[in-house]
Amino acid sequence: MPDTPTPATMHKHSGGGGSPTPGPPQGSADGATPVAERGRTALAVGVVEKIAGMAAREIAGIHALGSGLARTFGAMRDRVPGGKPSVGRGIKAEVGEKQTAIDIALVVEYGVVIPELARQVRENIIRAVERMTGLEVVEVNIAVNDVHLPDEPEYEEEEEPVPTPGQRPKLK
Repeated sequence: MPDTPTPATMHKHSGGGGSPTPGPPQGSADGATPVAERGRTALAVGVVEKIAGMAAREIAGIHALGSGLARTFGAMRDRVPGGKPSVGRGIKAEVGEKQTAIDIALVVEYGVVIPELARQVRENIIRAVERMTGLEVVEVNIAVNDVHLPDEPEYEEEEEPVPTPGQRPKLK
């Protein structure tokens, strides 16, 4: 998991000497700095990924997010006691101070017009991320990895039950 910057590490990396200097901030003509400029806000990558995942799921025609392998591991992780579904599954984001770039992998429902769906997903993600984070979204790359057919079973339905210790497996 990426390290989330703390106010102490941000101060250290911003050139501050480690102790605050008394008096008005340097570089302001009247000695008053607007409140909005007194500090930084750091956003973890997971925050942007969750926002993008929720925004993508709002669009009709998406069956699932993530590649087949990611969905399989995610389904196993969701079954672990205490495990929670990952809203950001299938989303990868790069987050800078003022900009972000997002990659999304998805499975679409059969019959949707993929270019139109991609346009709607892209617009909704950009609108949600920019509104909620204040970051400029420079790009949203969409990879359509599969088409879900109406008669296809869900991945969870295909899995065989695991025999408990002492129980004999069923023969086919």
